[in-house]
Amino acid sequence: MKSIVIGSVFLLGTALPSSAHADMTVVLLGTGTPNPVPERAGAATAVIVDGKPWIIDAGPGVVRRISAAERNGIKALAQPNLSRALLTHLHSDHTLGLPDLIYSPWTLERTEPLKIYGPKGTAQMVDFIQKAYSEDVNIRIEGAEPANTTGWQVDASDATPGIIYKDNALTVEAIPVCHGDWKEAYGFKFTHEGKSVVISGDTTYCPALEEAAKDADLLIHEVYDAEALAKRTEDWQVYHKAAHTSGPDLGKLASNANVKHLVLHHQLVWSGSKDAVINQIRQTYIGDLTWGEDLMVFELGKE
Repeated sequence: MKSIVIGSVFLLGTALPSSAHADMTVVLLGTGTPNPVPERAGAATAVIVDGKPWIIDAGPGVVRRISAAERNGIKALAQPNLSRALLTHLHSDHTLGLPDLIYSPWTLERTEPLKIYGPKGTAQMVDFIQKAYSEDVNIRIEGAEPANTTGWQVDASDATPGIIYKDNALTVEAIPVCHGDWKEAYGFKFTHEGKSVVISGDTTYCPALEEAAKDADLLIHEVYDAEALAKRTEDWQVYHKAAHTSGPDLGKLASNANVKHLVLHHQLVWSGSKDAVINQIRQTYIGDLTWGEDLMVFELGKE
């Protein structure tokens, strides 16, 4: 578990240097896939801008990973602050933690309703979740528990490509990506004070994402081992080639976009290896490269 500033590395959980108060902080909360690897929680990332967190995706274990990061020094991730979330797409491994993100922070004193942006179907999914947990809400509010009456509520929006949030300093954009049979899936781009962070979501090689990632300070992107996929059955090869990004393709994308720092998550290795994936990327990409692990932290300051 490491916190990474451009040019320096320090352990998460030790005394954080002044750069830990950077304008943008990115935390890999969960770097896993549908495979239940204990060391990797389900897909989730936090982007903290001027002390305010955004949670991107809500895979299994998201709230406990958030709590671990907060206890280790990322104070902006205290439960009452968790009021903004983005969903790249509605696959179960990216959304199974959504009820946890809606209700657990409420029981831990969040009073602001949770704002969620995601692809078509997001609002309907949230509506079904709220119906499923309606009795829980009623018992907590009407019973002896001193629960507030607002923190369980959700404002869910089906986003469209383009800018979905903008204030004086921060712009958040939804980038349409290519994830197999999903008609709508997004990556997200955060731009703040001259710095940019792009998160791919699940996607095969996608020209729109490459364009969005041009000169990005940080690109967090999924990847699979191309050599290992070639050993799998033909049906799985067809699926993964249409839904995910190979090491060689990711190297080309990051190189074409002139990405400053590429961070890998949602790594599909199968019978292959970390080294094999990195070697495939290094065929074309020569910038900074990090094999992502849960609770890694990246700090970005102003230009």
